[in-house]
Amino acid sequence: MDRHHCLVTGANRGLGLEFVRQLLARGDHVIAACRHPGKAQALNVLAGEHPGRLKVLPLELGDPRSHAELAREVALVNDGERLDLLINNAGVLRGGERFGQVALADLDASFHTNAAGPFLLTQALAEQLADGGKVANLSSEVGSIGLRQEFRTPSYAIGKAAQNMATTLLAQALSARGITVVALHPGWVRTDMGGPQAALTPQESVAALLTLLQKAGLEQSGSFLDWQGDPLPW
Repeated sequence: MDRHHCLVTGANRGLGLEFVRQLLARGDHVIAACRHPGKAQALNVLAGEHPGRLKVLPLELGDPRSHAELAREVALVNDGERLDLLINNAGVLRGGERFGQVALADLDASFHTNAAGPFLLTQALAEQLADGGKVANLSSEVGSIGLRQEFRTPSYAIGKAAQNMATTLLAQALSARGITVVALHPGWVRTDMGGPQAALTPQESVAALLTLLQKAGLEQSGSFLDWQGDPLPW
């Protein structure tokens, strides 16, 4: 079995943590990035269970200086090996927004974390990506303009729609190196963000997404897909 080198953002809980668990289970080397590694208890337990195969590094996704520092750290901890898979999972959701009361601060936070963050981080890590590697941006059907039929989570929806454009641009920028870039909707998942009534467990969603990523090639680069591999409208 080939062992891959992977990096997951927002790795301390929810889908990010489950990505780390399943990547480790299949034998990969994983860099888990989160805001406060010292407080990421579950990640630190996993690091003890998988010595040498999990590194936990700090990342503040809204700060380009943090991107540059992470890129330097990745070059050191990977011993010259490049990243086969980058999963841009970290995101923020402001619930309870109502028309007439949407705040600029929430729109700014969503854009910086959900759209600009993954784009700029991928740019910063470009030299660390392996030719023929893959980049997965965890998007949402909420960011689909074509599917919108109600006023819901506007700052999140706008940020994810912008992230989808970032995905198509990254696909173009990295195509010459054979790197596949896709936007993935993980489904409605039982996480802190999705809530307890959601249809999918994190285990089910992540297993399906990793299977999809294994099969995805350049012909899918720049696509917006759901967790079952079906295309979503922009």
